[in-house]
Amino acid sequence: MTGRLAGKVVIITGGARGQGAVEGELFASEGAEVVLTDVLEDEGRAAAAAIGCGFMAQDVSLAEDWQRVVDDVDARFGRIDVLVNNAAIFQRRKLADTTPEDFERLFAINVRGVFLGMKTVAPVMQRAGSGSIINISSLAGLVAAPGAFAYGASKWAVRGMTKTAAVELAKYGVRCNSIHPGMIETDMLDQVTLGDDGRRQRMLASVPLGRVAEPLDIARMALFLASDDSRYATGAEFVVDGGSHAL
Repeated sequence: MTGRLAGKVVIITGGARGQGAVEGELFASEGAEVVLTDVLEDEGRAAAAAIGCGFMAQDVSLAEDWQRVVDDVDARFGRIDVLVNNAAIFQRRKLADTTPEDFERLFAINVRGVFLGMKTVAPVMQRAGSGSIINISSLAGLVAAPGAFAYGASKWAVRGMTKTAAVELAKYGVRCNSIHPGMIETDMLDQVTLGDDGRRQRMLASVPLGRVAEPLDIARMALFLASDDSRYATGAEFVVDGGSHAL
């Protein structure tokens, strides 16, 4: 590896498995001090041990958990250079079937969690005069998400918050961008397809590159945004979907 993140301190939420864990492994291999967070404590500690990085239990919907994580990481390392807001949940439910409780649960994790992460880490990055916030949205944050009403709404919200935060934080040297993955080979894809191979194949037919993304494909985009290679990119959407959005 090239050490593209040498000396940088990174927090990755939802890091116990899947995309978050792969991001953590890649970032650590590029020289970063990585701290994974998740509500899944046993899996998170195992992932961190395998990578050789830190882990903290965290519910991203709780302001006090965010303050505890940011204060601890800042006290240990004296800085926080990168935040990857990766934690999210999915629910397949149409508008007519979505209850207020469903909507609030999705927004607590997918939207409130991202908001709190940006708000809590921003002062540390402002103090340093630099930083990169990477919010994982979705292709569902760019186009309609029929059958997943609350999830789609939450990912559009992430996109909008990213742009506003980017403009507000730019004068402090802090960048904020969103990543919009399409089909990724994670546990969430099984939820999206309901484990139905026919549904999976129909979805795959809409991907010009003709394959499902590996988590590493998304992690590499996150690496670019975490590194100084993207130092003039902020307030932007980075689509990693095999060409689906181009159709």
